[in-house]
Amino acid sequence: MSRDRPGIALNISAVERDTGLSKDVLRMWERRYGFPTPARDDNGERLYSSADVGKLRAMKKLMDVGVRPGKIIGLSTAELNAMADARAPARRDEAAPALERDVLAMLKGHDVTGLASVLTGLLMRQGMTRFVLETITPLNRTVGEAWMRGELQVFEEHLYTEQLHVVLRAAINAFPKPAGTPRMLLTTFPSEQHGLGLLMVEAVMAPEGVCCISLGPQTPIEDIRRASIAHKAHIVALSFSAAFPLRQATDGLAVLRRELPAQVTLWAGGEMTRRVRKTLPGVVLIPDLESAVSALRSWRTHRVSA
Repeated sequence: MSRDRPGIALNISAVERDTGLSKDVLRMWERRYGFPTPARDDNGERLYSSADVGKLRAMKKLMDVGVRPGKIIGLSTAELNAMADARAPARRDEAAPALERDVLAMLKGHDVTGLASVLTGLLMRQGMTRFVLETITPLNRTVGEAWMRGELQVFEEHLYTEQLHVVLRAAINAFPKPAGTPRMLLTTFPSEQHGLGLLMVEAVMAPEGVCCISLGPQTPIEDIRRASIAHKAHIVALSFSAAFPLRQATDGLAVLRRELPAQVTLWAGGEMTRRVRKTLPGVVLIPDLESAVSALRSWRTHRVSA
């Protein structure tokens, strides 16, 4: 990668992979803010300098903890990094549980085999629900905080996420595929790239006998509507990371609620929902995974009594 090599330019697809910012966002910022400022190759394709990519990466780090891009896009890379350092959680190495310290050490040491073995062993000992709620939820936070402090590289954080995907997917697939109810459709809106939340919801729903159909992240609203009808979904569940714009989420949920059949329940979960300060008609807010289990049991109770 060219991130540390001045003079090497990246095309827009490479910048999307490197920063986690979509091509649509990069083009929109170019039009709206005049940044980034890519050059053009002989075919008219955008080429981004290593300096612009470094600033984009710093902006994405702040956006992931809820900072709005319009408030920081005029800052220099040094100012962005200083802001990220100020917002980063303090080191807590002494107080951190041994597991969290061990996982960070394996990520920094690039010990893929060791990480996979630890995660698989914990899952087998704890069972799916306890593993997700008591182990993975705090571990995700620890890994995210370490990345925010600059202690983990992007590829190391990605390695953690990928290994967790492998372990959880294998465990989910080991459960018999239920044929009953409810059928739950899982996805995110188009500008939400984080899909780990969907997998964690599926992991806690599998032991509850829920038939989950995951579309993965970034599904247009009209396709969510069509999928809900095609799969005869009882519940449509969307995941939102902390950085997802609140207004965009609430507006999108209002549109989706109108588009879905009336009998389909709509869930919105994830860190973003903690910032919602008003009732969203027809939308069940799921701020954490334990709330998802409670909401499922409530759904079943109301369905029986209806």
